[in-house]
Amino acid sequence: MSPLLEARDISVQFPTAAGLVRAVEGVSLAVQPGEVLALVGESGSGKSTVGFVLAGLQTPTRGQVLHDGRVLDRAVWRQIRREVQIVFQDPFGALDPRMLVGDIIAEPLRLQRLGNAVERAARVALLLDQVGLPGEAASRFAHEFSGGQRQRIAIARALAPKPRLIVADEPLSALDVSVQSQILNLLKDIQTAEQLALLFISHDLAVVNHLADRVAVLYLGRLVELAPRAALFAAPAHPYTRALLDAVPRIGRKRLRGQGVIAGEMPSPLAPPSGCVFHPRCPQAQAICAILAPPWHEPRPGQAVLCHFPLGEGAQ
Repeated sequence: MSPLLEARDISVQFPTAAGLVRAVEGVSLAVQPGEVLALVGESGSGKSTVGFVLAGLQTPTRGQVLHDGRVLDRAVWRQIRREVQIVFQDPFGALDPRMLVGDIIAEPLRLQRLGNAVERAARVALLLDQVGLPGEAASRFAHEFSGGQRQRIAIARALAPKPRLIVADEPLSALDVSVQSQILNLLKDIQTAEQLALLFISHDLAVVNHLADRVAVLYLGRLVELAPRAALFAAPAHPYTRALLDAVPRIGRKRLRGQGVIAGEMPSPLAPPSGCVFHPRCPQAQAICAILAPPWHEPRPGQAVLCHFPLGEGAQ
């Protein structure tokens, strides 16, 4: 099966007064049709930047993005714009407060010239029902709704042009805990029913474990591990992945003192460390880690790790 959307060796750099910020460096990954691929990592790891590149909202400094095998440039993006939609983190800032909800949801249809006014109104009504909102919501403004309801509106808007892929950028983090599970279940139900591909960006590995088919782990703009969800949670191969998983509370699991604990803070992307960028915080770093960039290893089928000394099978 060929990938729906693929990033090949993408890098993103931002010039600032303090120097060049290397937000993403040499990331390659692919989203398959109908799968849920999760991007995880600490704040500042480059997750959202990768998502924006794959959604066509950020041009990579280097590398290529391909859709169904075609290299994406501006002309191709215009042709396939309806197939890739995005749900942003902040449901309060993502919706135009001057527009009625029905117009917000229908906007992608108008921009893509899909259907006439009657057909678009029918599509809006169907989508409101699909995301669990009443039909009369179409004639109200976004500020009249709660955060969870606004995120439902944002999801309906993303679904309007019948995309093949939705990029969901931390769609739960701005919501109350009591609402997060509702939106998560809604996303999962819609993804399954519509057979959508979903690029799910999150720092919450408990949520990722509930939703993802595969998981890509980013650290300081680098992809350090990529694996099927079950394999990654059962036997992480990178020390950083193990540390992230060790921080997830699990019922009935005894945590060993010091296991997987990451020392210090993530280095600045203005001056990334030499060799392996994780070595200043890695509990098992050796001299070579500070000198040479690590190679890719495949400790198990479908699992790839960027590390000089991958963790052994069964290590957690």
